Amino acid sequence: MSGTSGPGNGGSFSVDVTAPGAPEHGFDRFRQGWEEQVGEAYPAPAFTPGATGEFRISARAVLVHEAVLADVHSRSLAGTNSSALDQGDDMVLFHAVTRNSWDFARHGQGRLTVPAGDFMLQRSGPPTVETARQARATVLILPARGLGPLIGDRLVTGSAATAEARLLLGHAQLLSRSAPDLSPSGAEAAQLALIELVRGVLRQQPDATEPAHAPALAQAARELAEARLADPQLSPALLAGELAVSVRTLHRAFAGAEETVAGYIRRRRLEQARAALLSATGRPSISELAAYWQFADSSHFGRAFRRQYGQSPAEFVRAATNRRSGHGG
Repeated sequence: MSGTSGPGNGGSFSVDVTAPGAPEHGFDRFRQGWEEQVGEAYPAPAFTPGATGEFRISARAVLVHEAVLADVHSRSLAGTNSSALDQGDDMVLFHAVTRNSWDFARHGQGRLTVPAGDFMLQRSGPPTVETARQARATVLILPARGLGPLIGDRLVTGSAATAEARLLLGHAQLLSRSAPDLSPSGAEAAQLALIELVRGVLRQQPDATEPAHAPALAQAARELAEARLADPQLSPALLAGELAVSVRTLHRAFAGAEETVAGYIRRRRLEQARAALLSATGRPSISELAAYWQFADSSHFGRAFRRQYGQSPAEFVRAATNRRSGHGG
């Protein structure tokens, strides 16, 4: 084993646990090697060997900010990746198989065999059974950054020969060589580029219009909107771009939610403004609230507030003040 550079910035990793011995301890040796060389906890979901205890692989990897880029040779691997979500981790795992095949299985989805030349993309979450013998793959482990809710529990497969997949893999190869020389800000930017390239790969997959995927897509859009409610650029088009779907697909995902995408954004902004108006001290003015929550002006804000709550902002403040002072409605 050998390692270089500091954690989070080009830390490299090399380990071989293919030698005969006690294979049930292979994953423990693998994880320990990572932690000793890179100086951080192994970021992927925990692996539990199957009944045969197989975990005989060799790998070379590099850490770029929070992302892991690895070349993995599996002599014999069989076991289950368990969820990392209960630990607050939300990761995306990408396998581009370059030799033989890699099998994946999740409850309710059957068994998927990914041959050389194809990829599999999944989110950490439900347990995934993996089997790979005499196989090789390029493996990427990335923070989900909005991809996770869109992928949901699916195992997404496709051809690694598409232009989008080739661009992703080419960028990963370049980063593997350049990572030790990157500054911390450069490493973070490189990771963000990887995530954007994964979005490009997802755009080439079947559109997320199936009923089973619509709730996950709508929830992903809500989560992104919550994080950017005060952003003047927030719009259905921005959310669709972030989630790698068309605006039309995003609107269809909200069709069963009894409000549009724009309606959700407007409602949440009004709810935040209403909460601010209840403040006993340091309450912002109506014009300040209108500007902060991206309404055109005070009049526009007032009309939207009245439609939502049946009274103007000023009337709402007076009623709240009277309640606090004990004077009734």
